[in-house]
Amino acid sequence: MTVMTPGAATPLGVHVSIAGGVDKAIARAAHLGCTAMQIFTANASRWQAKELPGESVEKYRAARAESPIEYVAAHDSYLINFASPDPLLRQKSIAAFCAEMERCRRLGITDLVMHPGAHMGRGVDAGLATVAESLRTVLTQAPPAVRILIENTAGQGTSLGAAFEELAELIRLVPEGRFGICFDTCHAFAAGYDISSYNGYMQVMETFDRLVGTERIALFHLNDSKKALGSRVDRHDHVGRGHIGVAGFRALMRDRRFLCVPKIIETPGGRDGRDHLDTLALLRTLEKPEESGGLRCGP
Repeated sequence: MTVMTPGAATPLGVHVSIAGGVDKAIARAAHLGCTAMQIFTANASRWQAKELPGESVEKYRAARAESPIEYVAAHDSYLINFASPDPLLRQKSIAAFCAEMERCRRLGITDLVMHPGAHMGRGVDAGLATVAESLRTVLTQAPPAVRILIENTAGQGTSLGAAFEELAELIRLVPEGRFGICFDTCHAFAAGYDISSYNGYMQVMETFDRLVGTERIALFHLNDSKKALGSRVDRHDHVGRGHIGVAGFRALMRDRRFLCVPKIIETPGGRDGRDHLDTLALLRTLEKPEESGGLRCGP
């Protein structure tokens, strides 16, 4: 298997498994030629998470220090719902999220991605107000060294955060929060934002900038969409193989505003990681660093 040479520009990588220990994720990402990666810090489908052993944390930190990985984000558990109308479930969600943030702090991970949650039939306004209340509680308990990245959603079911206006409202409701945005391309497309062409992409980003601010985008999830524009169905596809297509990703990869913003793939790696390797190679080709005016990330 041919391993990519890490690029000098955009931090680029994949979501990797922590099977066998969180430190093993570093080697998996580095083997693929990644300069960025995303992980779960625990099983994303369980409420209870084992405490990270000190030895595991030390191994992770040592492995990262010796690796080409420039950026690491964590993603929170799929069970967490800050918008839940059930007080007990919301309390469990807050506790689980604070535990996620503490694991991030111990590992030196500075960004934690979260979905706003689902209002479960109470309506968008009530749901956003509940998410804001939950976030205010989190901010009184969680380590300040970890930044919360709010991810836009496809709007499936009663999920909040599909409309850019909803992201903006959350930030407005919790002004004390140091929030960034994780922009998922599949989710945006499924929510009705057509980024499948250069002109469409530019119009969507103009709208996002006006409502939220492109300077808040701290991470991209680069996923194509198996479903059509506005389907509100969250089904990731490999970059260039879905309804967004190559043109939309070319526009994003060449957008000078986001040259230094990390970009993560969340699709399966395939046999021996071949799909990951192919997608990373495609994205580097679309980026065309020689056309970036000499801009580079880092020193």
